[in-house]
Amino acid sequence: MHFTDAKGILTGSTASFGMNVYRGCTHGCIYCDSRSRCYGFTHAFEDVEVKQNAPQLLERALRAGRKPCMIGTGSMSDPYMHCEAELELTRTCLSIIRRYGFGATVLTKSDRILRDLDLLEEINRETRCVVQMTLTTWDEALCGIVEPGVCNTQRRVEVLREMQRRGIPTVVWLTPILPYINDTLENLRPILESCAETGVKGVVAFGMGMTLREGNREYYYAALDRRFPGLKERYIRRYGDAYELQSPRAKELMAFFDSFCEARGILHEPEKCFAFLADFPEKYPQLSLF
Repeated sequence: MHFTDAKGILTGSTASFGMNVYRGCTHGCIYCDSRSRCYGFTHAFEDVEVKQNAPQLLERALRAGRKPCMIGTGSMSDPYMHCEAELELTRTCLSIIRRYGFGATVLTKSDRILRDLDLLEEINRETRCVVQMTLTTWDEALCGIVEPGVCNTQRRVEVLREMQRRGIPTVVWLTPILPYINDTLENLRPILESCAETGVKGVVAFGMGMTLREGNREYYYAALDRRFPGLKERYIRRYGDAYELQSPRAKELMAFFDSFCEARGILHEPEKCFAFLADFPEKYPQLSLF
C-alpha cells in the first residue's frame, strides 16, 4: 500500500454522499469491476492507495453545516480490507459521521466490520445505519476461487445475523452472477434463504449476470484460464466484447428471485433498495457541537 493526500472525500448530492477512503483492493475477487481502466488507476490494483487525510477532509466537510443525510462507503473499494485492521481509517470516519449526526451505510464482504459494532450501533441509535453485504457464491470451495482474499459466504451470513440481533438493518448485493459458474438455482436458493432467515430488508440484483470491460475483462479471463480451463473461449463465443453478460439461465433465475423476495416481503427492485439506503430520518435534528 501507499499513502496519499486526497483533495476531497465526499461525492454525490445533498440527499446522500459517497466516500471511499481507499483505492484498490486486496480481496482478489476475480470479477471486480473496479479494476476497469475507466477508473484511471495509475498503480497496481493490489497496491492500495490510502487517503491518509480522509478523516480530516470528512470532518471539514461535515463541520461546514451540511444538512445531515446518509453517507455511504464501499462502492469502489471495500472499507474493511486487510489494511483497515491496522490503519482504522474507516473506524475513524464512522466516528466523525456519528459525532456530526449523519447516517452511515457500509458495503463490505469482510467480517472485519464486526470490530466496529459499537459505532454502528451508536449511529443507528442516534440517526440511521445500514450494513450492506455482498453474497455471490454459497459453495465454500467455489467462493474461495472467485473471492479468494475474503471470508466465505457463510461467515458473511453470520455477520448479517449479528446485525439483526443488534437491530441494524441490512441489504444484500446478489451480484455478480457469473455465467456457467454460480448461475444456478442450487446457488441462489440457500443465499436467498439465508437472507430471509436473517431479516435482510432488501436484495440488489441487476438481472442475473456480470459486466466486463477493459481492465477487468483481462483479469477475469486470466483467472478463468487458471481455474476453469476452456471457459474463456465459451465466453468469447457467446458474448464477444459485450459489457453486460447475462446468464443463459437469467430468465429462470430472475423469476425465482422475484417470486422468492415477493413472498417474503424483501425489497428486490434496485430503485426501492436504493431509496431504502438513502432514506434519512428527518425527525433527527443535527447534533449540537457545543
